[in-house]
Amino acid sequence: MLNHIYPWRSLLRKSLNLSPITSLGFTKHSVSAAKLHDESADASIPNDAVRQILIGLRSFGASKFLWGHHFQTLASVLNTHQVDQILLSLRVDNSDSALFLFDLLRNEYGFRHSRVSWFIVSHVVARKGQSKELRRVLNQMVEEEGSGSAPSLCELLCNSFRDWDLNNVVWDMLACAYSRAEMVHDALFVLAKMKVLNLQVSIATYNSLLYNLRHTDIMWDVYNEIKASGVPQNEYTNPILIDGLCRQSRLQDAVTFLRETGGEEFGPSVVSFNALMSGFCKMGSVDVAKSFFCMMIKYGLLPDVYSYNILLHGLCVAGSMEEALEFTNDMENHGVEPDIVTYNILANGFRILGLISGAWKVVQRMLLNGLNPDLVTYTILICGHCQMGNIEESFKLKEKMLSQGLKLSIVTYTVLLSSLCKSGRIDEAVILLHEMEVIGLKPDLLTYSRGAVEEAIELYEEMCSKRIYPNSFVCSAIISGLFEKGAISEAQMYFDSVTKSDVAEEIILYNIMIDGYAKLGNIGEAVRSYKQIIEKGISPTIVTFNSLIYGFCKKGKLAEAVKLLDTIKVHGLVPTSVTYTTLMNGYCEEGDMHSMFDMLHEMEAKAIKPTQITYTVVVKGLCKEGRLHESVQLLKYMYARGLFPDQITYNTVIQSFCKAHDLQKAFQLHNQMLQHSLQPSPVTYNVLINGLCVYGNLKDADRLLVTLQDQSIRLTKVAYTTIIKAHCAKGDVQNALVFFHQMVERGFEVSIRDYSAVINRLCKRNLITDAKFFFCMMLTHGIPPDQDICLVMLNAFHRSGDPNSVFEIFAMMIKCGLLPV
Repeated sequence: MLNHIYPWRSLLRKSLNLSPITSLGFTKHSVSAAKLHDESADASIPNDAVRQILIGLRSFGASKFLWGHHFQTLASVLNTHQVDQILLSLRVDNSDSALFLFDLLRNEYGFRHSRVSWFIVSHVVARKGQSKELRRVLNQMVEEEGSGSAPSLCELLCNSFRDWDLNNVVWDMLACAYSRAEMVHDALFVLAKMKVLNLQVSIATYNSLLYNLRHTDIMWDVYNEIKASGVPQNEYTNPILIDGLCRQSRLQDAVTFLRETGGEEFGPSVVSFNALMSGFCKMGSVDVAKSFFCMMIKYGLLPDVYSYNILLHGLCVAGSMEEALEFTNDMENHGVEPDIVTYNILANGFRILGLISGAWKVVQRMLLNGLNPDLVTYTILICGHCQMGNIEESFKLKEKMLSQGLKLSIVTYTVLLSSLCKSGRIDEAVILLHEMEVIGLKPDLLTYSRGAVEEAIELYEEMCSKRIYPNSFVCSAIISGLFEKGAISEAQMYFDSVTKSDVAEEIILYNIMIDGYAKLGNIGEAVRSYKQIIEKGISPTIVTFNSLIYGFCKKGKLAEAVKLLDTIKVHGLVPTSVTYTTLMNGYCEEGDMHSMFDMLHEMEAKAIKPTQITYTVVVKGLCKEGRLHESVQLLKYMYARGLFPDQITYNTVIQSFCKAHDLQKAFQLHNQMLQHSLQPSPVTYNVLINGLCVYGNLKDADRLLVTLQDQSIRLTKVAYTTIIKAHCAKGDVQNALVFFHQMVERGFEVSIRDYSAVINRLCKRNLITDAKFFFCMMLTHGIPPDQDICLVMLNAFHRSGDPNSVFEIFAMMIKCGLLPV
């Protein structure tokens, strides 16, 4: 049986904030539950309200009494202890009434039951053999109690319910409920406690845990626990494990495990083969996936629609549409009906190739088979027509979607907006934006970033022509947008035209201009704008000076930046935390940590509270000096003061530990981010992946990247280029090519710099044939070579004694106007 131990397994385990079963400790928690009575507890009923309810239920029955006016009066005064007593009294002789009362109080009266009541009802349901109802009750309880509640619930079960009938079933279902709610720590705690109490865990609960842990190595702990416990596996156990290995990119391990378990009662299944095919398709190895498809049939297993869809998707992404269509015909010939996903995969395959007519043929085929296009289908078609510049057809499809009751997604709107903006149809773009707001869809950064710079100017001119004059808020948004786009001259022209009109609060617009120039490092223009403010008699604000200070610090002119502190006082303004933080960062960049700390002390002396950004600057300074332990202590200090470090703060420290070759501490800090509900940014993962590539194990970097892909965590192009370069440097061309294709498939724009980085490294390793392959691939993708890359290839071919290739490159340089040197 597989039991591989990889480096960084413990680190990746901790990254997911999980612990193996064997490492769990049992900390005793106090429980404030009243001691339960036995089944003859009627003699100790505490008060008249409880007695009246019990008498009413026994005399009139639950359906009649509990909906009556008298019960409504009694229910208004009930407390949790009284409800515990009622349920306890009813649980054996009148269990139906107990369940009815429990649900009625919770659902109709909003009553919050005690943990004791939850467990009484759980045991009642278990005794009746209603497993689905038991699952519902415990799922609701776990959802209400939340994460971290397992220790106290386990203590209550141990102390007050140990001798109850079917207590084992309740324990097992509690563990399963935690697992289904993805509270894995709690589920593991319950399982460990059950082991101590010698209670049997069901295979359903084990499988649920395996499923939730399949992206981590902890799944092996659970699997080994299943083996040790002697609990019979079912048909789902091994497929879950194989799927987990595939998700961790351990495809060879998954294949080995499939072979080793082939002779067991529940041997290879369709689900197992589907997981393997999906894993290889994601790695770009469609041919390998096809071989497993054939192997599945040899095992006597019939592929299902998911099997076909997995391979179809792999073929379509690879651009093999002809083979994909043949495969679809084979699917139908073997009696497997294509579903809506099948047709969407095919339609998108044609869309990727720019063959919108092919996508429409797929839709026609879909309709003939009695399936109606869904949101995904329409979005594919709209994207295809927009790519072809046929906006009118896209809007016809949009109206057809709406007429069929389908709601457009943010993706669909973004594609339409982009097409309108590129076509200069500003009026329609504004109407579409308004439509999005009406239906509650907020445009995101992607939506706005698709427009051209000229759109803002066109929109402003059109508003003015209709005598709709934008206020300073609208104008400032437009100027900011132009600066962000890099359209500096347009921003200045727009600013000049706007400031001639009677736009209110011009200081806002001047501040944006000063800030824009300062961020660009053009402190001369920023100062010129400041002088205009003074000449016009407009009072500057603290924002004005903060931007100027930033500009001077960016240019390394700290003396001028510090002088502005006196100017601020002259204007009757008070420096803010931003003012001091900017100056501190300036000193930090210059390596003057002494002055940085002096500035911090001055700030505190003036009762100006440091912010999270202030401490981030201090953290950066400590890291620059190699005082990493102090930087970690400062993170703890921030939390103690109610300030929460952000991704930038953590990234700074993580990167420093990576450079110090302490990857274990870097991953621990990543875990700390997750513990504080702070989602690591793409930069965080760029840093960790680079650290693994440079100072750790490249295979671990591969696994981390693929795991992040499987979890749909947003990554940047840097993550891919880092791993590609690392593989090239080690001469591992096959994996470099796999990740290169993945980078392209995920829509990242590949430039000549990316190809140059790969080709240079391959040539240094004397892998000329592989370098030539990437060079040809670059030309195939329509990227012309530059002089540097041609010279690299010329030298490589010259060294390898390949004169024909030398002349080919030489001729290509002349043809491209690249004069050889």
